[in-house]
Amino acid sequence: MVTSVISSSSLTTASPGAASCQRQLLLNSAVRWTRPYDVFVCHSSEDSDFEAAEHLVSFLEAPPRNLRCFLSHRDSCPGAAIPLNSDEWCTYVMHQALADGPMSNRMIPLVRNLSHTEFPPELKVYSYTDLSRNTERCYALVNRTVLQYLKDLSTTNCYMDRAHLKGSTEKRISN
Repeated sequence: MVTSVISSSSLTTASPGAASCQRQLLLNSAVRWTRPYDVFVCHSSEDSDFEAAEHLVSFLEAPPRNLRCFLSHRDSCPGAAIPLNSDEWCTYVMHQALADGPMSNRMIPLVRNLSHTEFPPELKVYSYTDLSRNTERCYALVNRTVLQYLKDLSTTNCYMDRAHLKGSTEKRISN
C-alpha cells in the first residue's frame, strides 16, 4: 500500500484556462512556501510499492503540476534516522497525520490489489484510490486533492490574516 500524506474539487469545474491560472496562483501562494513539501509519500517495503511511489512522485513533480514531494529514501538529510522497517515507519507517519488532522483530507490511501478487509483499521473509514484499476486517474485524483488542500490552506490563512489585522486595528482605535 502506498499512502500519500499531504501537509493540503472546485478546481475541476473551472474552464481549462481558469483552472490553469488558479493552479498557478496556488503554487505561488506565500502560505505554500512556509512548508518544505506539499506531499509526503510513504509506502510499504515491497519493491512494487517502492516503484509505485517513485511513479507517483514523478507524476506530481512534473510540469504542469510542479508539486514538491518528500520521498524518504530520496529526500532524507544525512544523519536523519533511517527506518529499519518501512512498514512500521509508514504506520508511525500515518498515526502522526491522523493525530494532527483526523478526517481533514490530509491522508490519501492508495492501494493496489488489496481488499478493504486488509486495510489497517485506521484507514478503513477513509476513501481510497485503487492503483490496480486506473493508475493515471488515481494520480490525477491525488493531484486535485493536494491542490484543493493548498486552496483551503490559502483561504484559511487569508481569513486568519484578516482577523489578525482587524484585531490589531480595533486595538489601536481603542487605545
